[in-house]
Amino acid sequence: MSLTPLQKTKDLGTNFWNDSCDPEELSEAVKAGATGATSNPVIVHTVVKSHKAQLIPVLKNLIKEFPRATEDEIAWQLIGRLGVDAAALLNKTGDLSIQVNPKYYRNPDLMFEQGVELASIAPNIAIKAPCTKSGLETYKRLSDQGIRVNATVSFSVAQAVAAGEMIKDGYVTIMVGRLDDHLQRIAVKENIEISSEVMRWAGVAVFKKAHEIFKKRGFGATLLVAAYRHELHWSQLIGDKVLMTMPYIWWTKFNQSNTEVKKTISDPVDPKIIDLLISKFSDFRRAYDVNGLRPHEFETFGPTVHTLDQFLNGYQDLVVLVRSQMLES
Repeated sequence: MSLTPLQKTKDLGTNFWNDSCDPEELSEAVKAGATGATSNPVIVHTVVKSHKAQLIPVLKNLIKEFPRATEDEIAWQLIGRLGVDAAALLNKTGDLSIQVNPKYYRNPDLMFEQGVELASIAPNIAIKAPCTKSGLETYKRLSDQGIRVNATVSFSVAQAVAAGEMIKDGYVTIMVGRLDDHLQRIAVKENIEISSEVMRWAGVAVFKKAHEIFKKRGFGATLLVAAYRHELHWSQLIGDKVLMTMPYIWWTKFNQSNTEVKKTISDPVDPKIIDLLISKFSDFRRAYDVNGLRPHEFETFGPTVHTLDQFLNGYQDLVVLVRSQMLES
């Protein structure tokens, strides 16, 4: 039998994760060759809404089991319960990455304490925390405890390199599509004229440059591609020491693609495209330059602000769902 595109991708050194802990998606992903999965409060809220018949009873049982727990505490019990199930599905293949409470993004002590707690639910857990100045401190403390880490809310070479210096074992995410989204918003707001084809290379260029630096410096962490928007985020980032966390809709689409699968991670982006992006967007320069952002600026970088806001609102949606069931009990 001929190999699927994702099997070919894996043979070239690039594994993939299912970008959700949805049990049905994850079971199918593991069969397709996935070596891990991701979870966060936004994902858990989506999973519960998609599987109400199965998961609302689980939530109601948790509310009964912990009669004095707050809605936030029940939300984390639910996240943990789904995490245990997903980790079990992945036990022989790889890690489940679980994100700490997005409300803790400014407090390394709270992120560290919760990270230790979440890491204890299964042996194959990696802890996600945002790549802010506080996040960097959290990575080091978790790594020093032997806990695998996944740097998230990361969009730039500077963030990736700073995280890579702190993480002994784990992953450094670059949310390539969210950088593209940020530049698109700027283009609309400032009426910048630039072709959509050029814009598609922004996140790809940042990831390729970070990968080159990781290789030269011999970092222990693996770079992880996230936030898919188009095929280039797959086809142009294939090679050794690359991991892809793909939403179900994207990895199934790629697995049905006729795109030629080959090593591309070291293929340079056209310098004319890089120069044009730099000339049009100061935030692309900040994302592309290894010294473009300093740690104290990570938290206020445009894509970070936008993503943290979405994560915070998504967490609140999960809490509201829990509350609705608590008040019905």
